[in-house]
Amino acid sequence: MEPQQIREGYLVKKGTLLNSWKAVWVVLSEDGVEFYKKKTDSSPKGMIPLKGATLISPCQDFGKRMLVFKITTGKKQDHFFQASHVEEREFWVKDMKRAITCLEGGKKFARKSTRRSIRLPDKVNLTELYTLMKDQDDGVKELTLEQENRVFNHCFTGATVVEWLISKEKARNTAEALMLATGLLNEGFLQPAGDLSKEGAESGEQSVFLDQTIALYYFADSGFFCEGYSSDEDVLLKQEFRGNIVKQGCLLKQGHKRKNWKVRKFILRDDPAYVHYYDPTKGDDPLGSIHLRGSVITAVEHVPDAKKYDIDGNLFEIITSDETHYFLQAATVEERKEWIKSIQAVSKSGK
Repeated sequence: MEPQQIREGYLVKKGTLLNSWKAVWVVLSEDGVEFYKKKTDSSPKGMIPLKGATLISPCQDFGKRMLVFKITTGKKQDHFFQASHVEEREFWVKDMKRAITCLEGGKKFARKSTRRSIRLPDKVNLTELYTLMKDQDDGVKELTLEQENRVFNHCFTGATVVEWLISKEKARNTAEALMLATGLLNEGFLQPAGDLSKEGAESGEQSVFLDQTIALYYFADSGFFCEGYSSDEDVLLKQEFRGNIVKQGCLLKQGHKRKNWKVRKFILRDDPAYVHYYDPTKGDDPLGSIHLRGSVITAVEHVPDAKKYDIDGNLFEIITSDETHYFLQAATVEERKEWIKSIQAVSKSGK
């Protein structure tokens, strides 16, 4: 019997190899938890079996990182997830506990594997390869590079990585080097730094590593930082945060510059009427805000450039009083209705 789906939505997950946290699409079924890079992906990045698993909530292993819960599998492997608010965490934990209890009662399922990933040779150890790449004397050299009026510190180019892998005889040719580099990128050892490398990393179900001198990357646990970047979003003022929180959760948001879509945590406040959005994997500093007073909020069926990123369904638009357009996607039809209703109420009543 195939397991039935119980719940799905966005959560932030800690990488199994590094301490990086990323927003993922999570599907809870009766026998396990699958997580995907994007909601539209047909193949999950991984599957966590719930048979013999234990659940700890709240999990306080990470200091200031709140709303975390931990799944420990029967093979004693820990997986950490973070919700966007308390109610969301409790819903997930409650459903997972119920699934674990059913499996303890002897319920069995037959599941076909749907995971597809880059095929690396069995002898390849990405952890050892990463350690060699970071060697101060013989590894990939970290540089300070300037690109588009921004200075990227402690980074390197994609072409440098490919050249290093071949020169150190870790790969026989460019194709093998790209396969290894893509594996390092998918597992979180390497991170994209500039716009071009980020587009490659977000282009499909599996990240794509770019063998180019203008594609920038950095080691996940390095001292990478970028200077000189100025956002085109509204300047955030302290008074924007005075209002009561009306609704919060994760949505997909279309960027204004590159028109790509990313998961953002949204917090809707009234009086004054603002919705702030955040990177769900990081701290409490918002990326931007939308002033809702006098805004128009409607459900839409089509968004320009959305098909390019496999974005379809549950879309809605916010048009502010200064005619700035924001396109968002909810996880479900019901969630879209709730967001539209809440934002419309705040836009009419808030200052």
